Amino acid sequence: MEVIKVTPRGYCYGVVDAMKLARKAAQDPSTPRPIYIIGLIVHNRFAVQELSDMGVITLDGPDRASILEQVTEGTVIFTAHGVSPLVKRRAAERGLHVIDATCPDVTKTHDIVRAWVAQGYKVLYIGKKGHPEPEGVVGEAPDDVYLVETESDLDTLPAAFLAAEKLAVTTQTTLSQWDTQRLVNTIQARYPQVVVQNEICRATQLRQEAIASQARGADLTIVVGDPRSNNTNRLVQVAEEIAHSPAIRVQRLKDLDPAALRGKHRVAVTSGASTPSQITREVIQFVEGFDKGAEATPQPLAGPAADAPGATPVRGEGTAPSAHPRD
Repeated sequence: MEVIKVTPRGYCYGVVDAMKLARKAAQDPSTPRPIYIIGLIVHNRFAVQELSDMGVITLDGPDRASILEQVTEGTVIFTAHGVSPLVKRRAAERGLHVIDATCPDVTKTHDIVRAWVAQGYKVLYIGKKGHPEPEGVVGEAPDDVYLVETESDLDTLPAAFLAAEKLAVTTQTTLSQWDTQRLVNTIQARYPQVVVQNEICRATQLRQEAIASQARGADLTIVVGDPRSNNTNRLVQVAEEIAHSPAIRVQRLKDLDPAALRGKHRVAVTSGASTPSQITREVIQFVEGFDKGAEATPQPLAGPAADAPGATPVRGEGTAPSAHPRD
């Protein structure tokens, strides 16, 4: 069997930086305790489990402001997805020690939106409803930024947006670049005066382009990542729609059904930007050693990730949205 190890894959620099900040806080005795992460640091339960093992408490809920209501003392870590000015203000009012792990690419989008609004623009923000990244960006100016996920959302624009002389468009960092461009084209056709700045991050684009080219002709593409990770889910979509390769997503080796490999000659493997590299390596090694004539059974990972329960160990997760895709 030929195994195509798609490159680049796995952790992006924003995720690496966020994990480093959280680990450093956990290891520093001077960091005020308890240490809380407001939402999932990145959308991968094994990354969350690692920090939980270090004593960091992950809190989850429907939005960052309501999650923060659970915290009265200690340290709060803002995740790579960013937060709204309201959340920052409430943390300061409570006297909490704050560590901001927002991805620099997300921070850039916040800066762009603030600058446009200051110049009198109304902003259409293309993103995923229920996702924390749009929550933070729209929160910069809720009256002046409108979340658009599909073309049908353009039919319900508020009157102020329809009448705006200055209209701008920007995007969530982890979207499908092909879907996003189609939506941008529709907006430009309706509003020729619109100013567009695509903020899909370079890491997301590179991983999507790698799948589109390297997985072409593969009998199967395996994407390793968490179901809540938007960039992971977009890789599955790109494999199927652009590379025309059947694709599956697994969180870890244990989730890979050997039956999916039988009869396959070329298998591509990649992973989302929030997937720890050792988990992807386990999948690659198994596929490389797969014997089509044997009843191979994936072995669980060694260490805590292998024994992690099916649900991410976070507080308040029962109130979280059912779909939470990022990173």
